[in-house]
Amino acid sequence: MTRKQREAVDALHRNAPVHPNPTLAEQRAGFAGALSRPGPDNVAVRETELGGRPALDLTPATAGRGRLLYLHGGGYVLGSPGTHTGIAAQLASRARLRTTSLDYRLAPEHPFPAAVDDGLAAYRALLDEGVRPEELVLAGDSAGGGLAVATLIAARDAGLPRPAGAVVFSPWVDLTLGGQSMSTKKDADPIFTPEAIQAFATHYLAGQDPAQPLASPVFADLRGLPPLLVQAGSNELLLDDAVRLAARAAADDVDVTLRVWAQVPHVFQNHFGHLDEADEALDEAARFLSVRAEAGREAPGAD
Repeated sequence: MTRKQREAVDALHRNAPVHPNPTLAEQRAGFAGALSRPGPDNVAVRETELGGRPALDLTPATAGRGRLLYLHGGGYVLGSPGTHTGIAAQLASRARLRTTSLDYRLAPEHPFPAAVDDGLAAYRALLDEGVRPEELVLAGDSAGGGLAVATLIAARDAGLPRPAGAVVFSPWVDLTLGGQSMSTKKDADPIFTPEAIQAFATHYLAGQDPAQPLASPVFADLRGLPPLLVQAGSNELLLDDAVRLAARAAADDVDVTLRVWAQVPHVFQNHFGHLDEADEALDEAARFLSVRAEAGREAPGAD
């Protein structure tokens, strides 16, 4: 964990080209170009479908019987399983879990609650396929982290069995933008401005209440959710989203672990191979997921 690595990552984000008034298509193309990284060689990637939506199946050569549902970030407006193949496949490989990365519908074409509906449909489809809930885990980054938590809430409220656990990286869980770090981390965050985050929220909500629980899970009743691991960097506007989510989960008797790495940005895990903290965080997340999936495999009555 070197200062030079952190400084290089910070400079990479601060020096990224900025295009004035880009179209939505240009934003999506730029996001894909900046973020897309291949997965490790030991992970087979193929196109599939889950819950009526396209998806990528990421299967490590060493995969066991557990299953991971991954939900990508991008402010509910940008991104796809393709843009997040690198981080999802890294997690799949390290956890030795077959992973399905869902191509949920994006705003503004499909505003809230379309993404939550797709997340719930995917979760239900995995159960219908015969995946045991004790062997099923979820993960997501940024908006995908918020969506992972919303999917857990929606599954609980639908009476579905809960999975074994979930990991969220820099989760966006407050679309009211009410966290203090939205102002206190303005200079530290090399990626976002409050105005940029507000634009994503505006697209996604389409005039709906930003405080409703499935849009902003930090305001939700989290009782009955599975164990959570919440990771964030200290140099991000959404730091307080992670902190308050963990506090809310703890208050609602959820087994939760919060880890904040100093002086790294939003979803720093994307810098695996270049930033020691990213690899450390992915290893921690993989251990968390694999331990819980393996516990499900070893449970009484498991085949």
